[in-house]
Amino acid sequence: MENFEQHPKINLKNGGFVLVLNTEAKIDGQAEAMLQALHSRSTGGIKNHLKVLAQKGAENFMEKFYVGYGHKSIGDCGSVTVFVEGVSMLAAKAIQDWRLYSGQEASTRYVDFSRQKFLDPTATKKGEKILEDWRKFYLQIQEPVRDHLKKQFPRQKDENETIYEKAIAARSFDVARAFLPAGATTNLAWRMNFRQFADELMLLRHHCLEEVRDIAEKTEKVLQKMYPDSFGHKRYSQTEQYNEDWMKKGYYYENSQAKDFKLIYDQVDRKMLSKFRRFLKTRPIKTELPMAIAECGSVAYEFLLDFGSFRDFQRHRAIVQRMPLLTVEHGFGKWYLESLPENWRKKTEKFLQSQENKIKNLNISKEDQQYFIAMGYQIPCRFSGDLKALVYLAELRSTRFVHPTLVAQMLKMIASLKKLFAKDGLVLHLDDEPNRFDIRRGQQDIVAK
Repeated sequence: MENFEQHPKINLKNGGFVLVLNTEAKIDGQAEAMLQALHSRSTGGIKNHLKVLAQKGAENFMEKFYVGYGHKSIGDCGSVTVFVEGVSMLAAKAIQDWRLYSGQEASTRYVDFSRQKFLDPTATKKGEKILEDWRKFYLQIQEPVRDHLKKQFPRQKDENETIYEKAIAARSFDVARAFLPAGATTNLAWRMNFRQFADELMLLRHHCLEEVRDIAEKTEKVLQKMYPDSFGHKRYSQTEQYNEDWMKKGYYYENSQAKDFKLIYDQVDRKMLSKFRRFLKTRPIKTELPMAIAECGSVAYEFLLDFGSFRDFQRHRAIVQRMPLLTVEHGFGKWYLESLPENWRKKTEKFLQSQENKIKNLNISKEDQQYFIAMGYQIPCRFSGDLKALVYLAELRSTRFVHPTLVAQMLKMIASLKKLFAKDGLVLHLDDEPNRFDIRRGQQDIVAK
């Protein structure tokens, strides 16, 4: 039986925890980093390096050369997996707001939100009431939405009933998730190399949200438990002050003038791009453009997207994104309201207005208000990317298996890309029915057998 205690773990203030996976390997991430570092400075070969490792161990080596001397590249050679549980959707996005993040987050379709904890930074009855009202509404609409979807998309004779029911359930969760507050808790796995963990934690410990600062502090401590000689970097007051200034005053993106969709700029050098014309035209389906195309420049867009779909959009780390502040300013996504049974729409609008008023009366910072705002509210998504990254994004996120609110914006971006690069030979491989209800969605599951 697996011994849970062997994995270093520290509890978070809000009831969750941070855990570092101990694989019990004879050569752990720290030793692996040492071996690769020795390999870069000696021609003695791996056999000799293994002998040095056996005799001296990796601890002093990492403390001296990686932490002490600041040879950051050594930290690239060792990796570690951290599991974080019981944190808000906001904290999960903060952790994942790193271009070299690797990992997975729990899908809202597979979480029982009748029992899942909702985080309340106010710890007040008022705050608890708002959160529990979201929960109640979320649970109330489940069955009416499923019945409504079955009328819209009746099962065909040749469709498997079990798969059809799963597809209907997945679609109903896609609608209902809009009424979950961002303070709803989730779990995620977080895997990076030593260097990236150290660099990201350096920023997260100055985040606007106390919850994220707590996660950063506990993650660093639990990593120190596992690898005490690789996570003891000296802190410099000027660097800490600079990072705090940015994280507190410049991190969140706000734009009250954000449009439904807008091309911000096109800075692609067409003369340089012409050298890649043949590759733009002949690229096969399920094949990415050459990395060299990135040299030609980038394009930037901005559009409004609900926070629920932003969680999927943010996964694309090849593009440069700003972290938007979740507010009620840009309204609730119309698609969600239109997906409800007609007799639920007016009462839903009335409920949303009531919740908005209660949130505004909490007398807390706009950053902490995010915990009480439902994921169906829209936020401005501003991003830029080279043509390779944008083409990959457009093709992957415009299929019938992607949430419709994100598909809608991807189709607008696709139309823009076609207009901008038609003369350059750009070919896109797209779903010919992106808005079709496909029961194969019911097969997209991960089940241990």
